[in-house]
Amino acid sequence: MNKSHSWTDYQERLSRVTAYIHDHLADELDLNRLAEVAHLSPFHWHRVYQALYGESIANTVRRLRLTRATGYLANTALPVEQVAHKCGYPNAQSFTRAFGAVYGMSPTRYRAEGSHVAFRQALAQGDADLAAYAVEVRFVPTVQLAGIAHRGPYMQVGKAFEVAYTRMAAQGLARPDMRWMAVYYDDPFAVPETQLQSRAGLSVPPAGAVPQSPLEPFTLGGAWCAVLRHQGPYATMRSAYQWLYGQWLVQSGYEAADSPVFEEYLNNPRDTAPDQLLSDIYLPLVYAPADSVY
Repeated sequence: MNKSHSWTDYQERLSRVTAYIHDHLADELDLNRLAEVAHLSPFHWHRVYQALYGESIANTVRRLRLTRATGYLANTALPVEQVAHKCGYPNAQSFTRAFGAVYGMSPTRYRAEGSHVAFRQALAQGDADLAAYAVEVRFVPTVQLAGIAHRGPYMQVGKAFEVAYTRMAAQGLARPDMRWMAVYYDDPFAVPETQLQSRAGLSVPPAGAVPQSPLEPFTLGGAWCAVLRHQGPYATMRSAYQWLYGQWLVQSGYEAADSPVFEEYLNNPRDTAPDQLLSDIYLPLVYAPADSVY
């Protein structure tokens, strides 16, 4: 038996499950239906899932639903009841219990006091010196990646990462030290959500391995960038972008380069609390200060 092939086969089957979950978070997700998607026994498949991913299927569903919910709470005015239904909860009460267990506060309080609020207050007050979110200007070396294109809401780019990782593993390119990065081509304030274009990528080994379809090779970096280290839920990052462009950039004396922003995700949401997630936002710049070193 080819053990490598068997492992890859399980990965591909379970990646179909995660893709299905991403597309049906608002629906009731039955374990038997997910077993059908995976083409695996309903008695055993979820144990295989937990063994491979280090997270139960129930935790995956809850994590993805609540991640999507934070996006609605931080970036829209949708009532909590409507957010609950959009994220697969039958009512606001069950949603509030699940949200509080993970985020330590109610959805209403998160909307009013979450970390996204600090950026909005700094933007409203004209404060470009948000000490807790200092911007570093530095040269960012080129990173070679292989990835999958995503079209739609940026908060749903995780689906493309799941596909990319499975394909990297199938091609023998997956490594524990892979860098997880994404590039965002459109302004979510100017382009409808359904038309937003991005690309999720994982760094490839330096030994010259060539990724095969459906993975597409691309590069990021190789330029001077303003780098904002962000800590907290991914939903907060939209407010961080508004502050970075609306305050820091316009007061910094720098000019944004004609290339898109990109992000790097420094820890894993499967085993990291939402308030401990670390991400770097890279804003390419036209030039760098004369005394900068790299």
